[in-house]
Order: sequence, then C-alpha cells, then structure tokens
Amino acid sequence: MTNFKILFFSVLFSVLGNAQVGINTASPDPSAVLDLQFKTGTPAGMLTPRMTTAQRLAVSLPANGLLVYDTDLKTFVYNSGTSAVSVWTPINSAVTGRLNFKRIKSTDVLSTVLAAELTAGAGSKYKLNTNTLYEINGTVSLDKPIDLNNAYIQGIDSGEDRLTSTGNIFDGTTGGTIKGLTLISSGKVFNITGATKAENLIFRDCIVASSANVGTIDNMGLVFLSIVQFSGNTTGITYSNINQLLLSNMGWFGNNAGTFETLTGTFGLVQKQGGFSQVEAIATAGFDVSSNPTINGDAVMESVVFTGANTAAYIKPYTTGTYTGYNFNNKWNIRSAGIPIETDAVSVGDVNLDSPYGTGVTTALTTGTAVKIGGTTVSNNFFRASNDGVDNRLKYLGSKKRFFTVNAVASFRGTVNANTIYVFYIALNGTPVQRSKTYIFTTNSVDVVAVPVQSIIELAPNDYVEVFAQRYSGSSDMLTVSLSLFMK
Repeated sequence: MTNFKILFFSVLFSVLGNAQVGINTASPDPSAVLDLQFKTGTPAGMLTPRMTTAQRLAVSLPANGLLVYDTDLKTFVYNSGTSAVSVWTPINSAVTGRLNFKRIKSTDVLSTVLAAELTAGAGSKYKLNTNTLYEINGTVSLDKPIDLNNAYIQGIDSGEDRLTSTGNIFDGTTGGTIKGLTLISSGKVFNITGATKAENLIFRDCIVASSANVGTIDNMGLVFLSIVQFSGNTTGITYSNINQLLLSNMGWFGNNAGTFETLTGTFGLVQKQGGFSQVEAIATAGFDVSSNPTINGDAVMESVVFTGANTAAYIKPYTTGTYTGYNFNNKWNIRSAGIPIETDAVSVGDVNLDSPYGTGVTTALTTGTAVKIGGTTVSNNFFRASNDGVDNRLKYLGSKKRFFTVNAVASFRGTVNANTIYVFYIALNGTPVQRSKTYIFTTNSVDVVAVPVQSIIELAPNDYVEVFAQRYSGSSDMLTVSLSLFMK
C-alpha cells in the first residue's frame, strides 16, 4: 500500500509539473494539455458525449466551449456563449442546423429510416412529414411511391443524387418542393391530383430521364417548374386544372418520344418562358392544346425554341378559336422561334369592294349627316379580327385593348353633274371619328376620284371600324367604284 501511494503521488506530481497528460504516449505534444493517441495496430478515436437536441438544450449552465455531438443534427455543437446565456453553434456552420431534417442515403433500408413515413402512408407509400427537408444522398431505389405532403425533397447534385422506381415516384393529393435530383421511373414520375387548388408544387434544377411516363399534375393552385431537363422519356407530362402554371427554361431533348407537354381543363394563367423543345420523328407533339384548354386569365409562351425535323408536330393546335395557319386562341401571347407569332400586337384584317369601271354601288347621302358606305365587301387576312358578318366592317377580337392604324381608300364618282363637297370618316362602333375627317370636291359624274382616310384609333375587344361618308354641300350622291379598309 505504501508503494502504491508513492507511485500515485509520483505520477501526480509529474503531471502537475509538466501540465500535460498523454494517453498511449509517454511524450505528449508540448502544445497540448491532453494528447490522445491510439495503440499501434488498434485505430480508435475519441468519443464525445452524444445526446439529442432536447438533451443538449437541457444542459445546466454549459461552459463556454463545451462540446457535444447532437444526434438529431448529426453534427458537433459547442457553446459559443456563456454559461448563463448559451449559444449553441455547429462546428461545420455558423448557422444553427435544421431540426426538421432527414438524410436518405443509397445504403439505407427505406422501411427502417422512413418507418414513421411508411406508417403515415398506411404501408402503401412514404408520406413525408410536412415542412421537413429530406436530403437524397446517392441513388435511392424506391419500393413504394412518395406522398410529398408539403415537404421538401432535394439532392445536392442532380448528376449524383437520384430517385428511381419501378412504379410511380410521386403519388398523392398534396404538393411540395423537389430540387436537385435525377428521376427515373418505369411508371409515372408524377401522379398527383390535388385535393384542393390550394396545393403548390415546385420542381426545379432536376433531370427526368428514361421514364415510361413523366406523368400528370392535376387540380393544383401553383405548379412551378424551372430548369428541368427531359431526356429519353417514352411520353411526357399532362397539366390539368391549375390556377397558376409557370414553366421556365424547360429542356426537351430530341430523344423524348410521345407528346412532351399537354394542357387540359381550366387554367387561371399559364406562362412558358425560355428553354427548348427538340421535336424529332419519334415525337407525337411538342406542345398539345388540342383539347381546347380554357384560360381564364392570360397565357404566354415567350422565347421558347421549337426545333427538330418533325416541324408539323411542334404544336398540336386548338381545334376551335384559331386562325388559318396559327395554333392558339385569343387568350395566348406567343413569341417563340419555330412557330408563328400570335399576340394582340399583330392583329390584322382588311375588307374591300371592287366594282368594274363604269359601274359601282350607290350610297344615298344626306347633307350634314354621315352614313355608312354601302356595297358588298370581300374579307381577307384576318388574325384576331373579323368582318362580324357585316360588309364594310373590321372587328377586333383580341383580349386587350390596343392602338391600331386604320386606313381606308374609297374610289367613287358623283351621281350627277354638280359641284359637291364630300366628307369621309373612319367610324368607331358606328360613330364617325372626327379627327379622321377628310374633304374632297368633285364637279361631275364622269371623273373617278380617290380619297384616302386614316387615323390611329384605340380599339377594345369587340370594337369595330367602318367607312362613313356625308355630303357637305351640293346635291350629288356617290357611286362607289372601290373601297378598301385595313387595320393593323
């Protein structure tokens, strides 16, 4: 016992004298108070206290610099504050980590790491926890579909982080956020029908490849797809009954078959901006609106490049409400390479009357009162315009009011040999536009006189213009030989 005491105090005084402790080493590093080394041939590390976030927060008066491993955050955390006011800081970040977070690795057994989600999905799907971030690490092969349930699911690198399935990948009635993944499915990638139109789905920075069917998204409030590549899919995606559909920089490669994008049902607004659709022989259509989807607000397709050998399949057009050579109805504004421009800004139309020389159409005039010039007119070149089934009329059929340049030229003769002053107008909705007033004077019934009339006129949808005339002085009526009315 006496020898043990002597040995103990010798070691103690040695430690106190050196102010250093070495474990598995007789020569601790001079810069270290404690130097831990593993035994040769037996690698091992230092194990710090491990605890949940709740346990860590329950530590009483933690010292500044106190270090623990948080098993919920899966990271080392230390107190960078004081014992009285603790500030727990992850070692790998200056920001406190998420509490609602799960990482799913390629080596994980899904039924184990997602046991609670499987139970929530009644054993038939993985119903994710709302507002929880699920990080996909590597290639994760699904044995059951995912019900997003307004969670966030993402990878760090879409080239490395993948979800694959022999069935559907996303299945359910809710939305969520999907980001930074490659998706490969032998069934449908999306099979989502919202329970209400309050659901939102955000899908961005992803790749959809080699899938049998990109799928369907129906009855949603907001659907926002951005920077998504589609490659080698057998058929594309159908969007139905969505309040706000936003498609930004979508890339459809020429190795996709079937129809790339289809719209059905009713939409509040649609915007497809940027990107490309490479439509080759294996494709049925690049963009299909042949079911005549209803647009309650506005629809815009801007700066999308349609390319590929199958030019006839770039757009599968509306079957009603279109114009010859065009694809969409008046609710759409189209400015994309490869297909015709369709906007209210390019609305156009003209009507004309042409009588053989020596004949004409008589219009009885009243001094001081403008009347519409009579005669049967032929219609041409209508886009978002019509003759409204009426001669000498152009009607605007766009969806927004805009300014038009309206031009008219009338060739006529007087009906009697008399000095007569005539006045011509462009009329808006049956009322002469005074600023378009044009005078002309004739003296006989032999000369054919041509008079141009023009004005810039703002037209709202369903407004129409016509050519009116009146006798300012004299006694002659007019015999119209030709009349042309044009607006652009």
